[in-house]
Amino acid sequence: MATFGYIALNATGQRLVGTLTGESEQAVLAELEARSLTPVQVTRRDEDARGTQKGPSDGTSRLVSKLKSALRPRGLSARLLGDSYQMLSDLLDAGVPLLRGLTLLGNRKSKPRAAAVFRELAQRVERGSDLAAAMEEQPEIFAPGHTAMVRAGERGGFLDTVLAQLGRLVIKRAELRAKLIGNLIYPMVLVAFGLLIGGVIFGVFVPRSRLMFSKMEAAGGPGLPGITKLIFAISDALTTYGLLTALVIAGGVVVFRLLSRRPAFALWVEQRKLRLPIVGGLIRGFATAGLCRLLGTMLSSNVPMLAALTIARDGTGNTLMRRAVEDATESIKQGQALTPPFEKSGLIDDDIIEMIRVGESANNLADVLLKISDTLESRLDRLLNTAVKLIEPLLLVIIAGIVGAVAAGLLLPLTKMSQGM
Repeated sequence: MATFGYIALNATGQRLVGTLTGESEQAVLAELEARSLTPVQVTRRDEDARGTQKGPSDGTSRLVSKLKSALRPRGLSARLLGDSYQMLSDLLDAGVPLLRGLTLLGNRKSKPRAAAVFRELAQRVERGSDLAAAMEEQPEIFAPGHTAMVRAGERGGFLDTVLAQLGRLVIKRAELRAKLIGNLIYPMVLVAFGLLIGGVIFGVFVPRSRLMFSKMEAAGGPGLPGITKLIFAISDALTTYGLLTALVIAGGVVVFRLLSRRPAFALWVEQRKLRLPIVGGLIRGFATAGLCRLLGTMLSSNVPMLAALTIARDGTGNTLMRRAVEDATESIKQGQALTPPFEKSGLIDDDIIEMIRVGESANNLADVLLKISDTLESRLDRLLNTAVKLIEPLLLVIIAGIVGAVAAGLLLPLTKMSQGM
């Protein structure tokens, strides 16, 4: 008998943590199901529940396990993972047994990182583990939401359908992220170009002009205008006091990150972000689309509502949306509707709220959520393109303004001097 630690959800969605003894992981999973608990994670704690001493072979086994863990790939690209899910789904749909399908994915020479991951899954399944339990052993690769969906598919006998939906979910989110990054490349190039120009101006040209103006002041010339003094101060901060400036900036970043770990401060930052023009709408849209896509996919895979909400809460990536999901979970526990907490949060538009309400009433919430996510992603793509088109000229105006301000700051003293002559 061995001891296993587990994390599970009860019928009300409450998270439970404890330990059980059993002959195997499958026996522990069966015991949890008999207790009407939904397993989230099951891990082996020791080799013998009676506390017997481990021999040299046990120590060697643990060393080998650690070496395997160290050599294991630490992550796969989202698109590669999604493609692997869909390939495994196609194999299962064609009648290929699960172990054979995993072995085929593990033998792909063109994708060595993914092959190593699925080869390990095949080894665990061959030793008697189910797929969800094998995935739990690689949390750096497979998110808890993926594992929960696979477990639901294994229990219901529709694993191929679940894997197909999971593949579409992962690929869709990867495409959305790629679009976001692709649309921001040109603005980031402009920002880098602007920083380079600013560095050359304030680090090279302004210091060389400083000596000339110092001689003018020493000879009793006219005083420097305020804009010139400001330009010289910025130049000093970047050159003479460059190290101190870097330390101050680094200290500010560290303080901000430490404060961000406090829930109250993180909440305040999220609230300020939502008030920004254009950016606030994008943040709300991406958070809503991500929630609808993840929750809809899990519900369509027969994951219970409370378990799906608990997993979706950690996958939102937004503090305010996470709180809204927590409130919705409490509402479901009390037998109330899903939409009032979302409506109260102010994060989701009224038309989306109404669609969710209709889907909940018609008992086709999963389909409605997936349609909402498709609609939102198309809307966000258009909004993002518009935002980028506005950002590009704005950045050019800012760069031109900086260059113009520096030119004015350096030419004004010369103009005064010529007028004085």
